Parts: sequence; C-alpha cells; structure tokens
Amino acid sequence: MVLARAAMLTVLGAACPAPAGDSSSAGLSEFFRPPAEFAGQLGGYASPLKFYDGQPVTDRAAWAKRRQEILTRWHGLLGPWPPLIARPILERIESERRENFTQNRVRLEVAPGRFQLGFLLVPEGRGPFPAVVVPYYDPETSVGLSKTPLRDFAYQLVRRGFVSLAIGSPGGVARQPDLGGAQCQPLSYLAYLAANCYNALAALPEVDAGRIGIVGHSYGGKWAMFAACFYDKFACAVWSDPGIVFNEDRISVNYWEPWYLGRDRFRTRSPGLITPDNPRTGAYAKLVAQGHDLHELHALMAPRPFLVSGGAEDPPSRWIALNHAVAVNRLLGFSDRVAMTNRTAHPPTEESNEQIYLFLESFLKPAKP
Repeated sequence: MVLARAAMLTVLGAACPAPAGDSSSAGLSEFFRPPAEFAGQLGGYASPLKFYDGQPVTDRAAWAKRRQEILTRWHGLLGPWPPLIARPILERIESERRENFTQNRVRLEVAPGRFQLGFLLVPEGRGPFPAVVVPYYDPETSVGLSKTPLRDFAYQLVRRGFVSLAIGSPGGVARQPDLGGAQCQPLSYLAYLAANCYNALAALPEVDAGRIGIVGHSYGGKWAMFAACFYDKFACAVWSDPGIVFNEDRISVNYWEPWYLGRDRFRTRSPGLITPDNPRTGAYAKLVAQGHDLHELHALMAPRPFLVSGGAEDPPSRWIALNHAVAVNRLLGFSDRVAMTNRTAHPPTEESNEQIYLFLESFLKPAKP
C-alpha cells in the first residue's frame, strides 16, 4: 500500500507522499477557504496549468511534465545547484538536557566539504519522530536562546514531539551570504542548503523520513518557501509572512536584492526599492521581464500541504495567487492542501504561531488510531 501510494505521487510530480492530515479535527478547516471576495479569483498571473507555449495541462501525466518544465525554467534562470549530499555529515559537538528534550550543538555538512554550526533538538521518548527544518538568520533565535520573541519555532516544536534542526545564514551574515563558489542565486542556494538539511535529518534513526517539514519567518520564510517548492521530499511547509509573490511596492518583499535573486556579476545595486537609478538586476530582472512570479513555485508543492502565515506582507488578497495552487491540487484530486491565516503586522503573534504548530501537527504527526 505504501509503495503504491508513493508511486502514484511520483506520477503526480512529488517524490514525497503528501501526508493525509486532518484539518477539520485540528480546527483548521477555515484556513483552507479564501474570503468570499477572493474565492476563485486568479488575477493576472499566468496559469501554472498552461505550458509556457500556451498548451493546457489537462491531466496528471501532463502536470508531471509541466512541473518539470517549471523547475527547469527556474533553475535555468537562478543557476544550477551544486550536487546534493545523500548523507551529510552531522556531528554532535555537545549535548545538554533542556526540559523534555535534548539540545545538541551540531556541525552539519550543508554543501560538499562545507560545514555550519546549528542545533538539533530531540524530544524524549521513542522515535522515530516527525521533524522540521527551521532556517533563520541565526540558529540561536530558533531554539529560544535569544531575546527575540516568538521566533523560537524549533524550541516550541520539540516540546510538541518534533525533532528540530535549526540553521542560520551561511557565513553568518544574511546580506553577504557565503555561497562557497556556487553559481546559483543566493536564495536558491539557501534552498539547496535546506535540502541537504532534509537529507541529514532523514538519515537519523530518531526521525521518520516521510514526515519532515520546514518552517520559517520573514527571511526564514523566503528560505523555507524556496526550499519546499524546489525540494519535493519536504512533506509540508509553513511560510510566515515572507511575501509570497513579487511586490515592488513593499520594501520587505525584496526579492530583487542581491542577497536573494538580484545577484549580478556585471552590475551592482544599492539596497532599497527599485528606481530608474537603482534598477532590477540579476535573475530577478529576467524573471520579471519574462512574466514569471512566485505562484509558479507554489504550484510545485502540489499535492503537499502548505500554510502561509500571513502578516503585513501577505494579506488576504494573496489568495488570488494561492488559488492557482488550489487549482493544481484540484486537477490532481486533492483538496485542503493550501491554507492561509492572517494577522495585521509582520511579527508573529501567539495566535499565529499556535496556528502554525497545529498545522504541522495535523500533517506531520501520525494519525491516532
């Protein structure tokens, strides 16, 4: 049965089986329904259910080809990934007991021969456990060792029975990421690092490799979005107010910056909004010129579930973009795979974080008999 389902989902275009989940029992049903004014609205976004030559996608087999076409186009524009590491080195440098879990300081191979420090949090009890990758500027914040509130996703999730792997910016400075010679755009490289983090978790005996998700806020949300969309072994994902589509009116939805998608060997730009004197650069300029937007990447998630925990950068109107991912899931025979919650401001709140944790529990924890 498991092998048959995995084979079916490979045909659909996702290597990792979409977790069954039960959004109704977790009280999440309303988050899969757009407000009435946005229901069915598709806006001016080019449909992921049409090939780039305009031919329609009419069935699952065609979607698998279209999905590959999207991946090929985006990797072609953003630059190729270095080779993935099947079993990255993960060394536990020191360990200590915290509450109901063990906190391990780890040295992790994130690219061939390149290592970063992070934290691996493991709950007490017998595994294998579901797991999450938690990217952010620094791993300390994610495990509750900084003064920044409500960004401690790794800490809160290990207390709920998840193995959590927290990592930070390569090189330690988000605006000057250390790409180690990689030829892809920085945000794509972050996605590549997260894919190797998945592989590291999947190799651990404490982890259920079929139940690994990724969650991040803001910068970490952009990182989590690109990782989950590009690497289909992630079972589900949560993106907290990253700006899920291009928006050149919002300075925080800044995919054009050189530390995201605007890296350019021939031209540099100053940080800030796009102006005639400070124009688009790098892959971002090509993406916009060719009419691409991030809704194409959202579609790559199907049929894996994801939640947008929206704030100031991702208001309810983002459903217009998300409806395209809903349409792809509908073609594949899935519902309740695209969810959104909303708050007013950019920072997470107690309520928005609780919604995140309930979503991850619903889709990553084994169903109770």
